Amino acid sequence: MADDRRRWIKQYPSSIPPTLEYPKISLTDLLKMTTERYPDQEAILFLGRSITYRSLLDDVYRLANSLKELGVRKGDRVAIMLPNSPQAVIAYYAVLLLGAIVVQVNPMYTERELKHQLNDSEAERIICLDLLFERVSRVKKDTHLKEVIVTSIKDYLPFPKNWLYALKLKKDGIRSIPNENDVYRFMTLLENGSTQPVSAEIDVMDDLALIQYTGGTTGLSKGAMLTHFNLVANVYQVASWFYKAKPGEIRILGVLPFFHVYGMTTVMNFAVQSAGTMILVPKFETDQLLKTIHKYQPTLFPGSPTIYVALVNHPRIHRYDLSSIDACISGSAPLPLDVQEKFEHLTKGRLIEGYGLTETSPVTHANLIWDRVKSSTIGLPWPDTDCRIVDIETGEELSPGEMGELQVKGPQVMKGYWKRPQESAEILKDGWLSTGDIAKMDEDGYFYIMDRKKDLIIAGGYNIYPREVEEVLMEHPAILEAAVIGVPDPYRGETVKAYLVCKKGLSPQIEEIEQFCRERLAAYKVPRLYEFREELPKSTLGKVLRRILKEEHNKKQDQQES
Repeated sequence: MADDRRRWIKQYPSSIPPTLEYPKISLTDLLKMTTERYPDQEAILFLGRSITYRSLLDDVYRLANSLKELGVRKGDRVAIMLPNSPQAVIAYYAVLLLGAIVVQVNPMYTERELKHQLNDSEAERIICLDLLFERVSRVKKDTHLKEVIVTSIKDYLPFPKNWLYALKLKKDGIRSIPNENDVYRFMTLLENGSTQPVSAEIDVMDDLALIQYTGGTTGLSKGAMLTHFNLVANVYQVASWFYKAKPGEIRILGVLPFFHVYGMTTVMNFAVQSAGTMILVPKFETDQLLKTIHKYQPTLFPGSPTIYVALVNHPRIHRYDLSSIDACISGSAPLPLDVQEKFEHLTKGRLIEGYGLTETSPVTHANLIWDRVKSSTIGLPWPDTDCRIVDIETGEELSPGEMGELQVKGPQVMKGYWKRPQESAEILKDGWLSTGDIAKMDEDGYFYIMDRKKDLIIAGGYNIYPREVEEVLMEHPAILEAAVIGVPDPYRGETVKAYLVCKKGLSPQIEEIEQFCRERLAAYKVPRLYEFREELPKSTLGKVLRRILKEEHNKKQDQQES
């Protein structure tokens, strides 16, 4: 059964081997190796400023030596709360150089979310943007934080060029930072730091590089423990999939945030591994993104469906030259087929869908970029990544075409959850990670994600998968976005509720939409409740947060009943 299950390997082109050689090196070794081979290669482009690999490594050493002077040691957790910027890259590698562990923090976190993550990781230091300093200061007394290191977007801008755009990133502009004993300026640490090489003894197979917090779709977020080997292995898997991309010639558009492991791996780590140039975008704004593509001509563009939807629907997109884009991989949410087709028509490049999890560093599957693609699938498992579909109740392995829970196994799978041995044991058994996603594999070894196990709707005894209903709704010519949840129903147990965002200028009647669904879905799957919205709640990467919609619905019901 095992060999028959790995039928996806037969679909690999000759350029992609089913198994790879993974060097047992740290993430910082990747940076050193690339700098040694390509010292004058452009590593970063940031709002007009260019930084070579030689300069980048010098700054990494400077910050690492200063952090060492502050007392950072192997195993310490250091939080980084920054948008995509040179400082985010420098801080990441400087912390790792000391054998310390990076804790990436979303700059949009509320005080409650920030406090939880800092306390859970027991981070004693945080590197943050000046605009976030007040928020960090307010939670500092309730956490383990000893020191705060502050930087500004303008610190790496070629003065005065691009200052106006930097100030636009936040309406209230640049904040002043008080002179306090436990507050340090990032640029001062760089100026005072030595370029003398510094490093720690790292067991790449066992030592953590990263505690990456999940989105917290059920309760408080958990920290996935990712080792140096997990992350290095996944970046070599990325390189094998992008086999036509030549080292030293790659230009990657960095709009995916580095505080999410998707952007960290497919942009930052991959750029360093391949001696590529990161074109950093600190904030996703459609106009600014199009200007950046037009001016800096990226060749690779990892993104999320939300980003591609915004671009293809931009009224002036034809004014911009997007022809440099060779390949894009879309993750975090399902990619609509019409968006894929429009984007490929505009760029003449390839846009393929992939799949991954925070717990897998993150990529496990993708469609082939320059070969056969199956639409509506997440593609094939990557080299050395084993997958199986199991029955939700019994755990028995299922045959092609049958739906069950997707489990994965491979070198990119996490060590476990930080300080959560019981939850780690529940999700990881004999190296197999239970993804929580309902999926199926076809006869060719292509995988289809049907839905999240926790989002399954059971109405009148029937299983309903929200994604199936959403895809039908989005086929309606007036609907731009759709989200479906199960809500309590006294008769059916649960019933289907649809949240809809309409295309500009269109306002279809509910009866029309309902009839549209009845022609395409079994009666029990057709939504019984509808709500129109201007927008849907989403994660940083554009994934619709059904959890938020459920909470809002339940709150309304409670208010009505009281």
